[in-house]
Amino acid sequence: MKSILLTMTLFLCAISVFAQVKVNEKRIEQRIFEMAEFGKNEKGEGQRVAYSKGDIEGRAYFMNLMRKAGLEVHVDFAGNIIGKRAGKDPSKKPIAFGSHIDMVPNGGNYDGTYGSITALEIIEVLNENNIITDHPLEVIIFQNEEGGLVGSRALTGNLSREALSQKSASGLTLEEGIKAIGGNPDRLGEVVRKPGDLAAFIEIHIEQSKVLESRGVDIAIVEGIVGIEDWDITVTGMANHAGSTPMNDRQDALIAASKLVLAVNEVVNSYEGDQVGSVGKISVPSGAPNIIPGKVEMSLQMRDLSSEKIMKMFGDIAKRAVQIGKETNTQIQFENLNLGTTPTFASQEIQEKMMSAAKSFGISYIKMQSGAGHDVQEMGKLGPIGLVFIPSKDGISHNPKEYSSPEEMANGANVMLHTVLMLDKDLILKIDIY
Repeated sequence: MKSILLTMTLFLCAISVFAQVKVNEKRIEQRIFEMAEFGKNEKGEGQRVAYSKGDIEGRAYFMNLMRKAGLEVHVDFAGNIIGKRAGKDPSKKPIAFGSHIDMVPNGGNYDGTYGSITALEIIEVLNENNIITDHPLEVIIFQNEEGGLVGSRALTGNLSREALSQKSASGLTLEEGIKAIGGNPDRLGEVVRKPGDLAAFIEIHIEQSKVLESRGVDIAIVEGIVGIEDWDITVTGMANHAGSTPMNDRQDALIAASKLVLAVNEVVNSYEGDQVGSVGKISVPSGAPNIIPGKVEMSLQMRDLSSEKIMKMFGDIAKRAVQIGKETNTQIQFENLNLGTTPTFASQEIQEKMMSAAKSFGISYIKMQSGAGHDVQEMGKLGPIGLVFIPSKDGISHNPKEYSSPEEMANGANVMLHTVLMLDKDLILKIDIY
Protein backbone atom coordinates (compact mmCIF):
# COMPACT_ATOMS: atom_id res chain seq x y z
CA MET A 1 0.00 0.00 0.00
CA LYS A 2 2.84 2.38 0.89
CA SER A 3 4.57 1.69 -2.42
CA ILE A 4 1.35 2.44 -4.32
CA LEU A 5 0.92 5.72 -2.44
CA LEU A 6 4.54 6.62 -3.07
CA THR A 7 4.14 5.91 -6.79
CA MET A 8 0.98 8.01 -6.95
CA THR A 9 2.69 10.85 -5.06
CA LEU A 10 5.65 10.80 -7.44
CA PHE A 11 3.31 10.71 -10.42
CA LEU A 12 1.28 13.69 -9.17
CA CYS A 13 4.49 15.60 -8.40
CA ALA A 14 5.69 14.92 -11.92
CA ILE A 15 2.43 16.28 -13.34
CA SER A 16 2.77 19.38 -11.16
CA VAL A 17 6.36 20.00 -12.26
CA PHE A 18 5.62 19.28 -15.91
CA ALA A 19 2.66 21.67 -15.98
CA GLN A 20 4.89 24.58 -14.96
CA VAL A 21 7.64 23.97 -17.51
CA LYS A 22 7.19 25.59 -20.92
CA VAL A 23 9.37 26.76 -23.76
CA ASN A 24 10.00 30.40 -24.62
CA GLU A 25 8.32 30.96 -27.99
CA LYS A 26 9.85 34.42 -28.47
CA ARG A 27 13.34 32.99 -28.01
CA ILE A 28 12.65 30.23 -30.52
CA GLU A 29 11.50 32.68 -33.20
CA GLN A 30 14.32 35.14 -32.48
CA ARG A 31 16.86 32.37 -33.05
CA ILE A 32 15.12 31.40 -36.29
CA PHE A 33 15.68 34.98 -37.48
CA GLU A 34 19.29 35.03 -36.27
CA MET A 35 20.12 31.76 -37.97
CA ALA A 36 18.56 33.00 -41.23
CA GLU A 37 21.33 35.58 -41.57
CA PHE A 38 23.96 32.93 -42.15
CA GLY A 39 24.32 32.05 -45.82
CA LYS A 40 22.04 34.83 -47.04
CA ASN A 41 23.18 36.20 -50.40
CA GLU A 42 22.98 39.75 -51.77
CA LYS A 43 19.40 39.11 -52.93
CA GLY A 44 18.36 38.04 -49.44
CA GLU A 45 18.07 34.38 -50.49
CA GLY A 46 19.05 31.56 -48.15
CA GLN A 47 22.04 29.66 -49.54
CA ARG A 48 23.27 27.82 -46.43
CA VAL A 49 24.00 24.58 -48.24
CA ALA A 50 26.21 22.06 -46.45
CA TYR A 51 29.94 22.88 -46.36
CA SER A 52 29.42 26.41 -47.69
CA LYS A 53 30.72 29.56 -45.97
CA GLY A 54 27.23 30.22 -44.58
CA ASP A 55 27.00 26.69 -43.20
CA ILE A 56 30.39 26.95 -41.52
CA GLU A 57 29.51 30.32 -39.99
CA GLY A 58 26.07 29.10 -38.91
CA ARG A 59 27.60 26.06 -37.24
CA ALA A 60 30.01 28.28 -35.29
CA TYR A 61 27.11 30.49 -34.14
CA PHE A 62 25.09 27.48 -33.04
CA MET A 63 27.98 25.83 -31.21
CA ASN A 64 28.49 29.07 -29.30
CA LEU A 65 24.83 29.00 -28.20
CA MET A 66 25.23 25.37 -27.16
CA ARG A 67 28.27 26.17 -25.04
CA LYS A 68 26.47 29.12 -23.43
CA ALA A 69 23.72 26.66 -22.48
CA GLY A 70 26.29 24.59 -20.61
CA LEU A 71 26.61 21.76 -23.11
CA GLU A 72 29.91 19.96 -23.60
CA VAL A 73 30.33 20.50 -27.34
CA HIS A 74 32.51 18.81 -29.92
CA VAL A 75 32.55 18.10 -33.65
CA ASP A 76 32.88 14.38 -34.36
CA PHE A 77 34.97 12.92 -37.18
CA ALA A 78 31.89 12.91 -39.45
CA GLY A 79 31.37 16.63 -38.91
CA ASN A 80 28.29 16.31 -36.68
CA ILE A 81 27.97 18.75 -33.79
CA ILE A 82 27.40 16.89 -30.51
CA GLY A 83 26.37 18.68 -27.31
CA LYS A 84 26.26 16.65 -24.09
CA ARG A 85 24.54 17.33 -20.77
CA ALA A 86 25.27 15.00 -17.86
CA GLY A 87 22.45 13.21 -16.06
CA LYS A 88 22.15 12.02 -12.48
CA ASP A 89 22.80 8.43 -13.50
CA PRO A 90 25.74 8.07 -15.92
CA SER A 91 24.95 4.36 -16.33
CA LYS A 92 21.77 5.22 -18.23
CA LYS A 93 21.80 5.51 -22.01
CA PRO A 94 21.50 9.05 -23.42
CA ILE A 95 18.21 10.54 -24.62
CA ALA A 96 19.11 12.39 -27.80
CA PHE A 97 17.31 14.98 -29.92
CA GLY A 98 18.24 17.40 -32.68
CA SER A 99 18.10 18.05 -36.41
CA HIS A 100 20.18 19.97 -38.99
CA ILE A 101 20.92 23.57 -40.00
CA ASP A 102 21.97 23.08 -43.64
CA MET A 103 19.41 23.97 -46.28
CA VAL A 104 18.70 23.33 -49.94
CA PRO A 105 19.79 26.06 -52.41
CA ASN A 106 17.46 29.07 -52.03
CA GLY A 107 15.74 27.26 -49.19
CA GLY A 108 13.66 28.39 -46.24
CA ASN A 109 14.50 29.33 -42.66
CA TYR A 110 12.53 26.66 -40.79
CA ASP A 111 13.34 23.28 -42.36
CA GLY A 112 15.83 21.60 -40.03
CA THR A 113 16.71 24.82 -38.23
CA TYR A 114 13.49 24.76 -36.20
CA GLY A 115 14.25 21.24 -34.95
CA SER A 116 17.79 22.23 -34.01
CA ILE A 117 16.63 25.35 -32.17
CA THR A 118 13.95 23.34 -30.36
CA ALA A 119 16.61 20.87 -29.19
CA LEU A 120 18.63 23.74 -27.74
CA GLU A 121 15.47 25.27 -26.24
CA ILE A 122 14.84 22.05 -24.31
CA ILE A 123 18.27 22.38 -22.70
CA GLU A 124 17.67 26.07 -21.94
CA VAL A 125 14.34 25.36 -20.23
CA LEU A 126 15.79 22.54 -18.15
CA ASN A 127 18.59 24.88 -17.04
CA GLU A 128 16.17 27.67 -16.15
CA ASN A 129 14.03 25.31 -14.08
CA ASN A 130 17.01 23.61 -12.40
CA ILE A 131 15.96 20.22 -13.75
CA ILE A 132 18.68 17.59 -13.97
CA THR A 133 17.48 14.51 -15.79
CA ASP A 134 18.39 11.00 -14.70
CA HIS A 135 19.53 10.19 -18.24
CA PRO A 136 22.38 12.01 -19.94
CA LEU A 137 21.08 14.19 -22.78
CA GLU A 138 22.58 14.79 -26.21
CA VAL A 139 21.80 17.53 -28.71
CA ILE A 140 22.91 16.36 -32.15
CA ILE A 141 23.15 18.76 -35.10
CA PHE A 142 23.66 16.53 -38.12
CA GLN A 143 25.76 17.69 -41.05
CA ASN A 144 24.40 17.69 -44.61
CA GLU A 145 20.95 16.25 -44.01
CA GLU A 146 19.77 17.69 -47.30
CA GLY A 147 22.47 15.80 -49.21
CA GLY A 148 21.18 12.41 -48.11
CA LEU A 149 21.27 12.21 -44.29
CA VAL A 150 25.05 12.18 -44.49
CA GLY A 151 25.82 12.92 -40.83
CA SER A 152 23.31 10.51 -39.36
CA ARG A 153 24.33 7.81 -41.82
CA ALA A 154 27.90 8.18 -40.57
CA LEU A 155 26.74 7.67 -36.98
CA THR A 156 25.01 4.41 -37.90
CA GLY A 157 27.87 3.13 -40.07
CA ASN A 158 25.73 3.48 -43.17
CA LEU A 159 27.90 6.01 -45.05
CA SER A 160 29.85 4.03 -47.63
CA ARG A 161 33.31 4.93 -48.83
CA GLU A 162 31.86 5.20 -52.35
CA ALA A 163 29.38 7.86 -51.21
CA LEU A 164 32.22 10.16 -50.11
CA SER A 165 33.05 10.90 -53.73
CA GLN A 166 29.57 12.29 -54.41
CA LYS A 167 29.37 16.04 -55.07
CA SER A 168 27.41 18.15 -52.61
CA ALA A 169 25.39 21.28 -53.41
CA SER A 170 28.41 23.38 -52.37
CA GLY A 171 30.50 21.86 -55.17
CA LEU A 172 32.67 19.95 -52.71
CA THR A 173 32.62 16.19 -52.51
CA LEU A 174 31.34 14.74 -49.24
CA GLU A 175 34.93 13.89 -48.33
CA GLU A 176 36.09 17.45 -48.97
CA GLY A 177 33.05 18.84 -47.14
CA ILE A 178 33.65 16.77 -44.02
CA LYS A 179 37.19 18.15 -43.85
CA ALA A 180 35.88 21.71 -44.37
CA ILE A 181 33.65 21.51 -41.27
CA GLY A 182 36.26 20.02 -38.97
CA GLY A 183 35.73 16.29 -39.48
CA ASN A 184 38.11 13.58 -40.61
CA PRO A 185 36.77 11.21 -43.29
CA ASP A 186 39.63 8.79 -42.63
CA ARG A 187 38.32 8.18 -39.10
CA LEU A 188 34.60 7.77 -39.77
CA GLY A 189 34.64 4.31 -38.24
CA GLU A 190 35.31 5.87 -34.85
CA VAL A 191 31.98 7.73 -34.78
CA VAL A 192 29.82 4.67 -35.49
CA ARG A 193 27.40 3.80 -32.69
CA LYS A 194 25.82 0.44 -31.99
CA PRO A 195 22.15 -0.53 -31.71
CA GLY A 196 21.06 0.16 -28.14
CA ASP A 197 23.54 3.01 -27.59
CA LEU A 198 20.67 5.50 -27.24
CA ALA A 199 17.69 5.31 -24.90
CA ALA A 200 15.74 7.25 -27.54
CA PHE A 201 16.10 9.79 -30.30
CA ILE A 202 13.34 12.28 -31.10
CA GLU A 203 13.07 15.05 -33.67
CA ILE A 204 10.65 17.80 -34.65
CA HIS A 205 10.18 19.28 -38.10
CA ILE A 206 7.86 21.39 -40.19
CA GLU A 207 5.34 19.18 -41.96
CA GLN A 208 6.22 19.98 -45.62
CA SER A 209 2.63 19.49 -46.77
CA LYS A 210 -0.83 20.97 -46.10
CA VAL A 211 -2.41 18.21 -44.03
CA LEU A 212 -2.20 19.89 -40.61
CA GLU A 213 -3.11 23.33 -41.90
CA SER A 214 -6.05 22.06 -43.96
CA ARG A 215 -7.43 20.09 -41.02
CA GLY A 216 -6.79 22.78 -38.43
CA VAL A 217 -4.68 20.44 -36.29
CA ASP A 218 -1.77 21.61 -34.14
CA ILE A 219 0.75 18.77 -34.58
CA ALA A 220 1.23 15.37 -36.17
CA ILE A 221 2.77 12.42 -34.40
CA VAL A 222 4.56 10.39 -37.03
CA GLU A 223 4.04 6.64 -37.24
CA GLY A 224 6.70 5.85 -39.82
CA ILE A 225 9.13 7.35 -42.32
CA VAL A 226 9.35 6.16 -45.89
CA GLY A 227 12.44 4.64 -47.46
CA ILE A 228 14.18 6.59 -50.22
CA GLU A 229 16.31 5.42 -53.13
CA ASP A 230 18.11 7.70 -55.60
CA TRP A 231 19.61 7.03 -59.01
CA ASP A 232 21.51 9.10 -61.53
CA ILE A 233 20.45 8.31 -65.10
CA THR A 234 22.51 8.91 -68.23
CA VAL A 235 20.80 8.74 -71.62
CA THR A 236 23.25 8.55 -74.51
CA GLY A 237 22.34 9.09 -78.15
CA MET A 238 24.28 10.94 -80.84
CA ALA A 239 24.66 14.68 -81.21
CA ASN A 240 24.11 15.89 -84.75
CA HIS A 241 23.04 18.91 -86.77
CA ALA A 242 19.41 19.72 -86.02
CA GLY A 243 18.82 21.22 -89.44
CA SER A 244 20.22 18.54 -91.72
CA THR A 245 19.50 15.29 -89.87
CA PRO A 246 16.14 13.73 -90.90
CA MET A 247 13.63 13.11 -88.13
CA ASN A 248 13.61 9.37 -88.79
CA ASP A 249 17.41 9.12 -88.57
CA ARG A 250 18.05 10.64 -85.18
CA GLN A 251 19.40 9.26 -81.90
CA ASP A 252 17.83 11.97 -79.78
CA ALA A 253 18.73 11.47 -76.11
CA LEU A 254 16.18 14.06 -74.97
CA ILE A 255 13.34 12.24 -76.73
CA ALA A 256 14.36 9.06 -74.92
CA ALA A 257 14.66 10.92 -71.62
CA SER A 258 11.21 12.44 -72.08
CA LYS A 259 9.70 9.03 -72.70
CA LEU A 260 11.44 7.75 -69.57
CA VAL A 261 10.02 10.58 -67.44
CA LEU A 262 6.53 9.59 -68.54
CA ALA A 263 7.32 5.92 -67.95
CA VAL A 264 8.37 6.66 -64.35
CA ASN A 265 5.06 8.38 -63.72
CA GLU A 266 3.08 5.53 -65.30
CA VAL A 267 4.92 2.78 -63.41
CA VAL A 268 4.64 4.45 -60.00
CA ASN A 269 0.94 5.20 -60.52
CA SER A 270 0.30 1.59 -61.49
CA TYR A 271 0.91 0.46 -57.88
CA GLU A 272 -1.57 0.75 -55.03
CA GLY A 273 -0.54 2.80 -52.02
CA ASP A 274 1.11 6.12 -51.20
CA GLN A 275 4.40 5.51 -53.03
CA VAL A 276 5.95 8.34 -55.03
CA GLY A 277 8.49 8.55 -57.83
CA SER A 278 10.04 11.71 -59.24
CA VAL A 279 12.43 12.96 -61.88
CA GLY A 280 13.42 16.24 -60.30
CA LYS A 281 16.54 17.07 -62.27
CA ILE A 282 17.31 16.91 -65.97
CA SER A 283 20.09 18.52 -68.00
CA VAL A 284 21.37 18.51 -71.57
CA PRO A 285 25.14 19.02 -71.54
CA SER A 286 26.38 21.10 -74.49
CA GLY A 287 22.79 21.77 -75.51
CA ALA A 288 22.03 24.33 -78.22
CA PRO A 289 19.05 25.12 -80.49
CA ASN A 290 20.77 23.69 -83.55
CA ILE A 291 22.08 20.48 -81.98
CA ILE A 292 20.21 17.19 -81.56
CA PRO A 293 20.83 16.27 -77.91
CA GLY A 294 23.41 13.50 -77.75
CA LYS A 295 23.40 13.14 -73.97
CA VAL A 296 20.95 13.76 -71.13
CA GLU A 297 21.62 13.49 -67.41
CA MET A 298 18.66 13.09 -65.07
CA SER A 299 17.68 11.91 -61.61
CA LEU A 300 15.24 9.35 -60.26
CA GLN A 301 14.00 9.21 -56.70
CA MET A 302 11.41 6.84 -55.24
CA ARG A 303 9.88 6.68 -51.76
CA ASP A 304 7.66 4.23 -49.93
CA LEU A 305 7.25 2.51 -46.57
CA SER A 306 8.29 -0.73 -48.32
CA SER A 307 11.82 -1.12 -49.66
CA GLU A 308 10.64 -4.18 -51.55
CA LYS A 309 8.04 -2.12 -53.40
CA ILE A 310 10.63 0.55 -54.27
CA MET A 311 12.94 -2.00 -55.87
CA LYS A 312 10.06 -3.70 -57.66
CA MET A 313 9.02 -0.37 -59.16
CA PHE A 314 12.61 0.28 -60.17
CA GLY A 315 12.71 -3.09 -61.91
CA ASP A 316 9.64 -2.14 -63.92
CA ILE A 317 11.16 1.23 -64.81
CA ALA A 318 14.40 -0.42 -65.91
CA LYS A 319 12.42 -2.73 -68.23
CA ARG A 320 10.67 0.28 -69.72
CA ALA A 321 14.08 1.94 -70.19
CA VAL A 322 15.31 -1.01 -72.24
CA GLN A 323 12.25 -0.74 -74.46
CA ILE A 324 12.65 3.04 -74.84
CA GLY A 325 16.32 2.59 -75.72
CA LYS A 326 15.41 0.22 -78.55
CA GLU A 327 12.71 2.55 -79.85
CA THR A 328 15.01 5.60 -79.89
CA ASN A 329 18.33 3.90 -80.66
CA THR A 330 19.82 5.23 -77.42
CA GLN A 331 21.40 3.75 -74.31
CA ILE A 332 19.98 4.36 -70.83
CA GLN A 333 22.16 3.68 -67.80
CA PHE A 334 21.20 3.82 -64.10
CA GLU A 335 23.62 4.43 -61.23
CA ASN A 336 22.42 3.93 -57.66
CA LEU A 337 23.88 6.73 -55.55
CA ASN A 338 24.32 4.51 -52.47
CA LEU A 339 22.52 7.10 -50.34
CA GLY A 340 19.29 5.16 -49.89
CA THR A 341 17.42 4.96 -46.61
CA THR A 342 15.20 2.14 -45.39
CA PRO A 343 11.66 2.64 -44.05
CA THR A 344 11.59 3.21 -40.30
CA PHE A 345 8.71 2.97 -37.84
CA ALA A 346 8.40 5.15 -34.75
CA SER A 347 8.28 3.63 -31.26
CA GLN A 348 4.73 3.08 -30.06
CA GLU A 349 5.80 3.98 -26.52
CA ILE A 350 7.26 7.29 -27.63
CA GLN A 351 4.16 8.03 -29.69
CA GLU A 352 2.07 7.48 -26.56
CA LYS A 353 4.24 9.87 -24.58
CA MET A 354 3.93 12.46 -27.33
CA MET A 355 0.15 12.08 -27.33
CA SER A 356 0.15 12.43 -23.56
CA ALA A 357 2.26 15.58 -23.71
CA ALA A 358 -0.03 17.07 -26.35
CA LYS A 359 -3.13 16.31 -24.29
CA SER A 360 -1.62 17.89 -21.19
CA PHE A 361 -1.30 21.18 -23.12
CA GLY A 362 -4.61 20.92 -24.98
CA ILE A 363 -2.71 20.55 -28.25
CA SER A 364 -4.65 18.76 -30.98
CA TYR A 365 -2.89 16.03 -32.94
CA ILE A 366 -3.24 13.41 -35.63
CA LYS A 367 -1.07 10.47 -36.61
CA MET A 368 0.49 10.34 -40.06
CA GLN A 369 3.34 8.95 -42.14
CA SER A 370 6.31 10.99 -43.24
CA GLY A 371 6.90 11.07 -46.97
CA ALA A 372 10.14 12.98 -46.46
CA GLY A 373 13.32 11.55 -45.03
CA HIS A 374 14.80 12.87 -41.79
CA ASP A 375 17.83 12.09 -39.66
CA VAL A 376 15.58 10.42 -37.10
CA GLN A 377 15.09 7.70 -39.70
CA GLU A 378 18.75 6.67 -39.56
CA MET A 379 18.81 7.01 -35.77
CA GLY A 380 16.15 4.33 -35.58
CA LYS A 381 19.02 1.86 -36.05
CA LEU A 382 20.40 2.90 -32.66
CA GLY A 383 17.27 2.98 -30.49
CA PRO A 384 13.57 3.83 -30.33
CA ILE A 385 12.58 7.00 -32.19
CA GLY A 386 9.82 9.58 -32.35
CA LEU A 387 9.01 12.41 -34.74
CA VAL A 388 6.65 15.39 -34.47
CA PHE A 389 5.44 17.69 -37.25
CA ILE A 390 4.11 21.22 -36.93
CA PRO A 391 2.18 23.07 -39.67
CA SER A 392 4.06 24.87 -42.43
CA LYS A 393 2.04 27.68 -44.03
CA ASP A 394 0.42 26.54 -47.29
CA GLY A 395 2.43 23.34 -47.01
CA ILE A 396 5.49 25.15 -48.35
CA SER A 397 8.96 23.77 -47.67
CA HIS A 398 12.42 24.00 -49.29
CA ASN A 399 11.37 27.48 -50.32
CA PRO A 400 12.02 31.02 -49.01
CA LYS A 401 8.27 31.30 -48.27
CA GLU A 402 8.53 28.68 -45.52
CA TYR A 403 6.79 29.87 -42.37
CA SER A 404 5.50 28.54 -39.07
CA SER A 405 4.09 30.88 -36.45
CA PRO A 406 5.66 31.34 -32.99
CA GLU A 407 2.62 29.66 -31.43
CA GLU A 408 2.88 26.66 -33.78
CA MET A 409 6.56 26.32 -33.03
CA ALA A 410 5.96 26.57 -29.28
CA ASN A 411 3.24 23.91 -29.41
CA GLY A 412 5.58 21.42 -31.00
CA ALA A 413 8.52 22.38 -28.79
CA ASN A 414 6.44 21.91 -25.63
CA VAL A 415 5.46 18.43 -26.79
CA MET A 416 9.14 17.65 -27.40
CA LEU A 417 10.19 19.02 -24.02
CA HIS A 418 7.62 17.04 -22.10
CA THR A 419 8.29 13.90 -24.12
CA VAL A 420 11.93 14.14 -22.99
CA LEU A 421 10.83 14.54 -19.38
CA MET A 422 8.51 11.54 -19.61
CA LEU A 423 11.12 9.42 -21.34
CA ASP A 424 13.55 10.29 -18.57
CA LYS A 425 11.14 9.20 -15.81
CA ASP A 426 9.38 6.54 -17.92
CA LEU A 427 6.04 8.26 -17.28
CA ILE A 428 2.93 8.82 -19.35
CA LEU A 429 0.53 11.56 -18.27
CA LYS A 430 -2.77 9.79 -18.77
CA ILE A 431 -4.98 12.79 -19.40
CA ASP A 432 -7.89 12.00 -21.72
CA ILE A 433 -5.78 9.90 -24.05
CA TYR A 434 -8.15 7.00 -24.40
